[in-house]
Amino acid sequence: MASRNTVQQRIIAEQLRQLHSHPTADEVYQAVAQQRPSISKATVYRTLNKMVEAGEAVRVVVGTGAERFDHRADPHCHVSCVRCGKVEDVCAGSFADGVDRAAAAAASGYEILSHDLVFEGVCPACQQA
Repeated sequence: MASRNTVQQRIIAEQLRQLHSHPTADEVYQAVAQQRPSISKATVYRTLNKMVEAGEAVRVVVGTGAERFDHRADPHCHVSCVRCGKVEDVCAGSFADGVDRAAAAAASGYEILSHDLVFEGVCPACQQA
């Protein structure tokens, strides 16, 4: 992902790693802007998209709103709270490696390029509320 704004890219990547909440692009922008007030939203959005294209981050699409980003690009699944919108990694048991792409390809006839598995539920904090 080398280009002219490597300092900005480094800060954006660092903030994405530090925000463990699977942040939206706007949340990444807000965190980066605290360190670098001169950075534009467009730069943050563009950099996040470049990171996804380069395989350095993952875009997580949940049914509750804006796209979220994950610094972990290895195969894993997510769980999303339908009440508060929280998104977390879930890597337990047979879900640690995601789904069987070969089986999906055989069943559908598609050439499977990628997949994203997001469980939806109610998080422990919302269950107690």
